[in-house]
Amino acid sequence: MIGTTIEWYDFTLYGPAAALIFGPQFFPGASPVAGTLAALSTFAIGFLARPIGGAIMGHLGDRVGRKKMLVLSLLIMGGATAGVGLLPNYAAIGVAAPILLIVLRMAQGLSVGGEWGGAVLMSLEHAPPGRRTLYGAFPQLGLPLGVFLSTLAFLVVRLSLDDAAFLSWGWRIPFLLSFVLVIFGMVLRRRLEESPEFSRALADKEVVAAPLITAVRSHPRNILAATGISVQTSAFGIVAFTYTLTYVETRDLLNQSSMLFIGLVAAVMLTLGVPIGAVLAQRKGRRRIILIALAGQTLWAFPYFWLLDTGSVTWALLAAAVLGFVSGFSMGPLATHIAEAFPVSVRYSGATVAYSVGGVLGGGLVSIVATALVAATGGGAAVSAYLAALGLLSIASTAALRSPV
Repeated sequence: MIGTTIEWYDFTLYGPAAALIFGPQFFPGASPVAGTLAALSTFAIGFLARPIGGAIMGHLGDRVGRKKMLVLSLLIMGGATAGVGLLPNYAAIGVAAPILLIVLRMAQGLSVGGEWGGAVLMSLEHAPPGRRTLYGAFPQLGLPLGVFLSTLAFLVVRLSLDDAAFLSWGWRIPFLLSFVLVIFGMVLRRRLEESPEFSRALADKEVVAAPLITAVRSHPRNILAATGISVQTSAFGIVAFTYTLTYVETRDLLNQSSMLFIGLVAAVMLTLGVPIGAVLAQRKGRRRIILIALAGQTLWAFPYFWLLDTGSVTWALLAAAVLGFVSGFSMGPLATHIAEAFPVSVRYSGATVAYSVGGVLGGGLVSIVATALVAATGGGAAVSAYLAALGLLSIASTAALRSPV
């Protein structure tokens, strides 16, 4: 959980920076809308790289072990995040700045693509009988905790500096803090014991030569269904913690500090929703709880933007709090439900690639699509309809996935 928190701190830290900073810093010649789209596109590149990282680390994780991939992913993520904090802007090195920004974001995506599966499998494969759903939820807590820490870091720096200092150098501080966090995470991860289930599979010579190909050939329905399940929760998470900043800023609804604070509240509610969803799923069945949560997310897509459009901090706080909680409610049982759809020999590859591709289709594209929809229609209704459509896709996929209930 701690290691995954550090990974998601680094990965989601890019979100508010892309929404608030990277447009003028790395794409200064573009119009405000075009600059925002360009910055959010570099944010999406991290999601596009996730399936590649998932395929590479999934293959190695199913061949040589989960632990080694967790150590590797943390090293790559820490180096890339610190690199963003040290990267000169467009004014200093010209077109090399956005190119290097894209390279570093791709490295972040490769890292987090392999991180999720390794962390989830290390947790649930160590779990005692009857506790796998709860154990598998602990790495899921890393996402809201990482979002909370990254949002808090940005908020503290934003409130501590004037506009000029924040835009000039202050935004780099949260990225450079990654140095400290990664060292702490590496100490923890090097002490982990390898998954007992993988160790048994290795001893029994059940390891396959090409786990991803085997997973696709043997479990195509589960690959597609697990991908579809991941779409909505990923999309709603990015809307809550990244796109909303852009939405309220461009429409002049709330100031940056207020929205960063509201993002903190959403992260807290997301953190609360994860264990509650996991505990209920362990008692009532994972599929039932996931379906209830996905239905709640889908229905909330419309009130969410209606409340934001009021320009009221109170209503925006309610919108974000509900969205955070229902998203966490689905995330709690989601990891174990997806992972257990695959046997041990291909579990890292199958679950990771499906989850990562779902992240691309949901979270990776939602900010770009939403920005274009608002620019074309002038409001959030079209975005709500888009999110609701993703919700229906995830609901259908949940019903189709063959996994223990």
